[in-house]
Amino acid sequence: SAGSAVLRLGELWRKESGPASAAFVVSRYEKLRSHLSLVPYRLAILRSFTVEPVVPLLRAAAFLNGIDLTVDVGDFNAYPQEMMDEASSLYRFKPDAVVLAIRAADIASDLWLEYADLAPEAALAAVQRVTDSLRSWVRMFRERSAANLIIHNLEQPDVPSLGVLDVQNNSGQKAAFERINQQLRDLSGKHRGVFVLDYDSLVARHGRIRWRDQRKWLTARMPIAADQLIHLAREWLRFLVPMTGKTVKVLVVDLDNTLWGGVIGEDGMTGIKLGAEYPGAAYQALQRAMLDLSRKGILLAVCSKNNLDDAMEALSKHPGMLLRPQHFAAMRINWNEKHQSLREIAAELNVGIDSLAFLDDNPVERENVRI
Repeated sequence: SAGSAVLRLGELWRKESGPASAAFVVSRYEKLRSHLSLVPYRLAILRSFTVEPVVPLLRAAAFLNGIDLTVDVGDFNAYPQEMMDEASSLYRFKPDAVVLAIRAADIASDLWLEYADLAPEAALAAVQRVTDSLRSWVRMFRERSAANLIIHNLEQPDVPSLGVLDVQNNSGQKAAFERINQQLRDLSGKHRGVFVLDYDSLVARHGRIRWRDQRKWLTARMPIAADQLIHLAREWLRFLVPMTGKTVKVLVVDLDNTLWGGVIGEDGMTGIKLGAEYPGAAYQALQRAMLDLSRKGILLAVCSKNNLDDAMEALSKHPGMLLRPQHFAAMRINWNEKHQSLREIAAELNVGIDSLAFLDDNPVERENVRI
């Protein structure tokens, strides 16, 4: 069936999310499209570098998130004309969202390559020139399209031109790019549907030196190493999924060996692992992350096969618990099958079953819920 095929494709993608798997996943989803309830979405990519190898990875990941993504890649380095010309192919495509992906070295080549030779006033002028350009492009785009606009901020060089002297004052190369990124954040706040993708943090998170491939840049204008492309696709998808309305509204969590270490029914409240030191600190870290999600508006719920009294005692009284019963919008602590309990939670909270994310240490339970 189409449902079982989707499950198997998801398993493949989780194990191997490279170009070959992406091509296979996309080809199979295109055959299954008529049997699935997918959200159609149109994405335009404006760029100053080669992004074509990212597109199959993005489409495969989008399919697995229930999105049928049509992608249009703009001409190389043609983004100013595309955004300013109301008759351009960008506006003829009628996208739902647009990604503006510009390398710092392309939009601010003097700041990137020649910073050590620039007088302070010349560096400030370069920062102003870049921010003025971005402001003009965004304003024109906003007048001509209702699409969401996702703008990469500018990444930092691996090593600043002035070396260790760069961060000794506020006039270094790093500070110049930080000023542009701050202006970009301010710009996004002044226009509806304009979002900043923190590309600099994305690169730093995965390692600046590992991220870049200078040989590929020189030969194919592809600055990103092949094994890093999936991370860019996933970052784009973090914006696109909520834009299509496919948002997670409830995080449902198991208890034993998930919210705490050990089994409450066997170890008792004093025996479970939960506290400031390892291994209990790992479970506290998870609880802190869940608290952060709840403050962003994500509801929390419990779905656990357990004795209700034992579980509630731990939730209410364990000194290492950061989450308490009042943090959870719904609870199912019983011996019923978890897929049944999840449906009950969805009904109680008046959300679709596809709005739930389920966190459980047991792979058998996870697989049963997927099916």
